[in-house]
Amino acid sequence: MVEIELDGKKVQVPPGSMVMHAAEKVGTYIPHFCYHKKLSIAASCRMCLVDVEKAPKAMPACATPVTMGMVVRTKSDKAIKAQQSVMEFLLINHPLDCPICDQGGECQLQDIAVGYGGGASRYEEEKRVVMPKDVGPLVSMQEMSRCIQCTRCVRFGQEIAGVMELGMSHRGEHAEIETFVGQSVDSELSGNMIDICPVGALTSKPFRYNARSWELGRRKSVSPHDSAGANLIVQVKNNQVMRVVPFENEDVNECWIADRDRFSYEALNGAERLTQPMLKQGGQWKAVDWQTALEYVANGLKSIKAGQGAQAIGLLASPHSTVEELALAGALVRGLGSQNIDSRLRAADFGNAAQDGEARWLGLPIVALSDLQRVLVVGSNLRKDHPLFAQRIRQAVRKGAQVNALNAALQDWAMPVAHTLVADAVRWTEALASIAAAVAEFKGIAAPVAAQADDTARAIAASLLGGERKAVLLGNAAAHHGQAASLLALAQWIAKETGASFGYLTEAANTVGAQLVRALPGKDGLNAGQMLAGGVKAALLLNVEPGADTAIDGKALAKAEMVVTLSPFKTNLDISDVLLPIAPFSETSGSFVNAEGRLQGFHAVVKPLGETRPAWKVLRVLGNLLGLGGFAQESSQDALAQALPGVGNGELVPAVRLSNRTAAAIDITAATAQPCVASIYQLDALVRRAGSLQLTADARAASEVSA
Repeated sequence: MVEIELDGKKVQVPPGSMVMHAAEKVGTYIPHFCYHKKLSIAASCRMCLVDVEKAPKAMPACATPVTMGMVVRTKSDKAIKAQQSVMEFLLINHPLDCPICDQGGECQLQDIAVGYGGGASRYEEEKRVVMPKDVGPLVSMQEMSRCIQCTRCVRFGQEIAGVMELGMSHRGEHAEIETFVGQSVDSELSGNMIDICPVGALTSKPFRYNARSWELGRRKSVSPHDSAGANLIVQVKNNQVMRVVPFENEDVNECWIADRDRFSYEALNGAERLTQPMLKQGGQWKAVDWQTALEYVANGLKSIKAGQGAQAIGLLASPHSTVEELALAGALVRGLGSQNIDSRLRAADFGNAAQDGEARWLGLPIVALSDLQRVLVVGSNLRKDHPLFAQRIRQAVRKGAQVNALNAALQDWAMPVAHTLVADAVRWTEALASIAAAVAEFKGIAAPVAAQADDTARAIAASLLGGERKAVLLGNAAAHHGQAASLLALAQWIAKETGASFGYLTEAANTVGAQLVRALPGKDGLNAGQMLAGGVKAALLLNVEPGADTAIDGKALAKAEMVVTLSPFKTNLDISDVLLPIAPFSETSGSFVNAEGRLQGFHAVVKPLGETRPAWKVLRVLGNLLGLGGFAQESSQDALAQALPGVGNGELVPAVRLSNRTAAAIDITAATAQPCVASIYQLDALVRRAGSLQLTADARAASEVSA
């Protein structure tokens, strides 16, 4: 450790640290713009000039390495005058339009100018003007005259998103940040550039001019989309969600969120929201009160159970539903005497479940992804399926990690991929078996199944046999594959022989939680595929839209005697008999369990819209109307305590309940169908209804493919 003196305080920091790092350690604030703890050092703004003893001039704290015995003063006359001079230069061309700026009230330049700016300007010449640019539906570059060329956005693209979409052109006062050749900003992490911009140059296009920062209430929440479980700050005005930004959690999402976490809130206030219960009578939808709707459902379920048995009733639940909702859904179905409940909506191999009460999971902590040295990803468009996991693995690659892939096509993951074994998805077991055969060949042991290794398989095997920290990760397409169990068994064997961890990236916000609370069919129960094919006479759909959320279109459900849709949106109108408006994540309390098994709870950030009610309450009342036991919960916390006893908010589920072990026999014959995988902005009901996300290049490309 290197010891320096900072404003009279002794502080020890690792060799190679900068003065800024020492200041952060002792809580001393040094004004800065271009420095960001997650980005490389540019030292371009010079706002962090400090007085270093024996140095002839003030030095930038962000780019001055510490040396033993160094004496630094951040508040001396020399430092303050240097910082004031830099601020004067920064404000020369700045438009000073704080009264109309969207960033007003949360602008670093504004805040620092109060402390270091002059009361008057000596600059009398005409200020420069930078023309606005249209870079897509999410990020606004309408006010680039405010830009101070800190290059945070440029470095973010290069180092975090992996795509250098912005750069600086020209020099001097003509320098400006722009895309080149008229390109748009299409990264799935692009919204983070808005957060790290220290001025109002980059702003949120959907939020622009909708509210002032001081008008917004701020409430903590958790993303309901992919399995990272990103922590959020949801900003609210007049009982409406106006903006979503990241809440920093180093163990989960660091200080970043994906664009679908940030912009999907548009669906919460959209025209498709269902605000009151509805019954279909004579082919026409009619609004009714809750009592009428729930009694209709309860009487219908009783009648079908009495006439055709409990096994004629089934429930399909989205893995984006909360732990509490899924637990009560399972209790409702089983209380009726049925075992027909499933949350594996896009799966094709339903024999790949973990043991009862256990869950398939990531296989290692999320934070460990950043330090892996070798990775094999099977059946995943990593960058689009799991943007925050891809970002962490991208950081590992920057440290020298080798990433390998088995996929149906070459994909751009915005990072160097050492080797990709390309094989048609129906032949993935054969391809993965060839990698296992190559591992066996290198180690001189028997392979788990007879297969031929080609040069690419040998290169991947050699990569996995090197390094220390390594993982074999199965993606969404591997989880939904018709031979998912065989893929898992092969991954388990490869991981064991190479010393790697293995597990699933897991698709949805609560895929792990759904398994833990047994939102899966019991003995002799029907799976999702069987229910969607018409195996039940009464179907309850919890946050499920057949066709969009499922591998099978579910048209056969129209022949059922009763279909009940519980959703925040007006959906399933052609197959449903009852629509029950339930609260999205912003209007209910609940919990998700992310890919690493971390339970994260959240509260409602706004009141339910119209007659909308939290789904756990709807299920509890329905259980009471049906005369079932175990439905006396007074709060979602009561439901959680029953579902996952002993697991606190933010804690990891006990390791004994997280298992990727399998004893499945390996079958390397071709599967019968391609796996069902949702594109990045078709994953769930919220992103499908977020207008700005549907205007992105990713959404347009997906719609062209589906067309």
